[in-house]
Amino acid sequence: MRIIIAFVIFSVIILFHEWGHFLLAKLSGIVVTEFSLGMGPRLFSIERGGTRYSLKLLPLGGSCAMLGEDTDEMAEGSFNSASVGKRIAVVAAGPVFNFILAFILSIIIVHYAGFDEPFVSFVAEGSNAEEAGLMQGDRIVSYDGYHIDVGRDLYIYLYLHTIEENEPIRLEVLRDGEKKYLSFLPDIQERYLLGFNRSDANSMTVESLIPGLPLEKAGLQPGDTIVGVGGVPIEDGAAYEEYLKDHPLKEEPVQITYERNGLEYEVEIVPMVYRTPTGGFSYNLSFQEAKGLQALPHALTEVKYMIRSTLLSLKGLFTGGVGVKDLSGPVGVVDAIGDTYEQSKSGGMLVVVINLLNMAVLLSANLGVMNLLPIPALDGGRLLLLLVEAVRRKPLNRNLEGSIHLTGFILLMVLMAFVMFQDIMKLF
Repeated sequence: MRIIIAFVIFSVIILFHEWGHFLLAKLSGIVVTEFSLGMGPRLFSIERGGTRYSLKLLPLGGSCAMLGEDTDEMAEGSFNSASVGKRIAVVAAGPVFNFILAFILSIIIVHYAGFDEPFVSFVAEGSNAEEAGLMQGDRIVSYDGYHIDVGRDLYIYLYLHTIEENEPIRLEVLRDGEKKYLSFLPDIQERYLLGFNRSDANSMTVESLIPGLPLEKAGLQPGDTIVGVGGVPIEDGAAYEEYLKDHPLKEEPVQITYERNGLEYEVEIVPMVYRTPTGGFSYNLSFQEAKGLQALPHALTEVKYMIRSTLLSLKGLFTGGVGVKDLSGPVGVVDAIGDTYEQSKSGGMLVVVINLLNMAVLLSANLGVMNLLPIPALDGGRLLLLLVEAVRRKPLNRNLEGSIHLTGFILLMVLMAFVMFQDIMKLF
């Protein structure tokens, strides 16, 4: 079922993208030789009005092939015979139509699910935020200069930008129609840690170790199972949590019993203090109703959020906040769509539809942004060369242009193969 749902979502997004190219090409008098869904050998095709409409074997993309698009042909009706302005409009139409689709779907989502107003829901008593004057109910306008439209804006920003202990938090908030500017240092939470992550909440099997913390220094390895702490047998995660409640970790020696390959070992370690900077306040992530025409501006905000999230993630790739391992290709997206479907079923059909539409909005906005990047073989790469042509007032060498796009296509296929391999490995 997940594959069918993913195929439908992919098909709609790709068809809408290619329809943008198709529609502007027709309006510009450019001959579209083939309009296809998928890649590879044709499964089915039909010709109408000089255009072949095809369904191809691999549901991984689509195309709108135009006469003379990748050649130097200048015949009437060819891509190159159109003015540079018309060609720019045709190339840009695909990504623009992705944003239009995202907006249309967002109207439905906001109408039924609402939007997350970014107001302060809680301020910790005695926190630096409280001392600076932050109050429950304040609407957050910006955080460290980053404009906030919805609660998720702040969530994604904080996910990609770690709060630093000695750097002040700068907030702009709206209270009773008046803007207020606040600045305060983060609060510091101190916790004593053993330094391991569990495979799940009910397990005591070590999934990973935190570098530099006591258990890693003591020689434990992923796959080991902790069966005792401080001389008390620990059967599962619940027993471990109960032990910590009765015996809070301190900077004092504690005995750890663990099991490896059927044998038990004991080590004595000293928990290490771990300092975590926090903002000292919570913000709203729940949704409230958007009535009638209110859905339109909030739908625009939804698309803006998706585009900004994509751009922030791309920035994270270059600054180190996001790793290549975090990228997902078609296999990973199909898996994510399937997980969304399975997790939503218990909430009823409306919840399933809204969550899947949300995935479609994210993918459509993401595709629009990615296609506008100035990378050869993508729409953004073509737009860049067309802009160069507009400035020079004469076309580039068509053979050179074709070579640039071919090189870009090969590199993209290599990247796609790498990401797909990662996606497949994550399934096992």
